[in-house]
Amino acid sequence: MLTRRPVWLAAISVLCVSLLALSGLRAATDTLPSQLTDQEFWKISSEFSEPDGFFRSDNLLSNEVWLQRVIPDLLNTVKAPSVYMGVGPEQNFTYIAALRPKIAFIIDIRRQNLLEHLMYKALFELSDDRADFVSRLFSRKRPAALNSRTTAAEMFQAFERAPADRKLFDANLRAVMDNLTGRHHFALSEADRTRLAFVYTSFFREGPGLNYSVGGGPTVNMPTYAALMADQDGSGQQRSYLADERNFEIVRRLEAANLVIPVVGDFAGATAVREVGRYLSAHNAPVTAFYLSNVERYLFEQRRAWRRFYSNVAILPYDDRSVFIRSVLNRPTFELEHSLSPIAAFMKAFSDGRIRRYQDAVTIAN
Repeated sequence: MLTRRPVWLAAISVLCVSLLALSGLRAATDTLPSQLTDQEFWKISSEFSEPDGFFRSDNLLSNEVWLQRVIPDLLNTVKAPSVYMGVGPEQNFTYIAALRPKIAFIIDIRRQNLLEHLMYKALFELSDDRADFVSRLFSRKRPAALNSRTTAAEMFQAFERAPADRKLFDANLRAVMDNLTGRHHFALSEADRTRLAFVYTSFFREGPGLNYSVGGGPTVNMPTYAALMADQDGSGQQRSYLADERNFEIVRRLEAANLVIPVVGDFAGATAVREVGRYLSAHNAPVTAFYLSNVERYLFEQRRAWRRFYSNVAILPYDDRSVFIRSVLNRPTFELEHSLSPIAAFMKAFSDGRIRRYQDAVTIAN
């Protein structure tokens, strides 16, 4: 008599194929495009997306103070950057600036996150340098004497003293909408425009003091935008995407080439992660790094959601250098600490049945 296998066992055959293909992926020459047309970008973003989902806060800005701490080890591990995957808002730009991927996919359960990334895309394309970008981001006139040698801390200190400018905000919002719907012809609905305007208004209202608590997040010890941009990697090197012009330009060029693609998707959903996996497999391009933040924690709170997510990961092409980037809450300090986990080793642990609870996920193969 035939019996139905558990979902995670059904994924093992796919996982085994992924593991057997490791050496082939390392040897293959990827065929990722150097640029996507507007039509290709919107088609991928739209067709890979799932219906809008729910999260308990707007999450307009990350709250991960120590996100740069893993970058030195990340750069030692990753030798041939190809593909970046991530979740959430601006912290992805800092990892992208460090890794220099050929393409990046940002998958988040909230459509508002997709719209925030489209806002960022327009602002990158409209700006010539970091100071111009920050001026547009917060709708404050550019202070005098800012140049390519200005540090992130100096820049944000100058913008914190500059008053918010309503006329500049109105002009910037029109320019953002014109860029997305006029230049790129992205089909934003009226609801999309309203939500994008809400996001941009929040940046205007809060300025460089914007933090994770805006929109319903927790209010204890939340870092500001200015603090996150001026942070460093633990050895004194500042690595935020606004730390210097080089980092900013890496992200700006990828955005201009339509190669930072936001997608609406639940990590445990049936479409987003799997469609990205199929796209990358078709281009012989393994995932370099997949930034998970602390999403797994929420998946383990839902029945079988974590199993569905790891089954989705089994669809992704990865090699023996591919890594997860995790943020895990340190209970004594209530700070999010970051770690790297080799994807291949972790997925082997999953296929062996050694992942059963969240604590297993954040300790095994780290």
